[in-house]
Amino acid sequence: MSQVPTPEATPALPSGPFVGRETFRQLVRDALAAAAREGWPELRLCDASFADWPLGERQVLESLTAWMRQGGERRLVLLARCYDEVPRQHARFVPWRQQWDHRIDCRARADADPDDLPSALWSAGWCLERLDPRRASGVSGAEPERCQRLRQALDEELKRARPGFAATTLEL
Repeated sequence: MSQVPTPEATPALPSGPFVGRETFRQLVRDALAAAAREGWPELRLCDASFADWPLGERQVLESLTAWMRQGGERRLVLLARCYDEVPRQHARFVPWRQQWDHRIDCRARADADPDDLPSALWSAGWCLERLDPRRASGVSGAEPERCQRLRQALDEELKRARPGFAATTLEL
């Protein structure tokens, strides 16, 4: 059984610029582990397709499951242009999403230009945003103004979004 890290042994999430696809993926892993460890109440993940995200990795799903199992209300909001690649690239994520459907809101902006939709992970206390998804470069941090600005941008996108990535499909 793995040992839960103590707060003293847990590094703080970084603040500042980042570059590289693997660096981005590691930041996502670290943020989701921090969400589970620290009990963040809400997470918002946004990307045109989530193709570069580590959503199907065992470690990520373990972090998300631990986060969901904590007391209180946990809410995960996903926003994508479309979710076509998620079942193909993140096969483990699909049954996990079905299990936690009651706490997950998946929204889609099919009309959005893929380059205009933010690629971001937001929480009230820390966020990251890929400013150039093609080069996987962006910025992360816990500065309140950064998190607030990103929250407002995501809120605007969510206002124009429709339900997407249903947990189940009905054969009618």
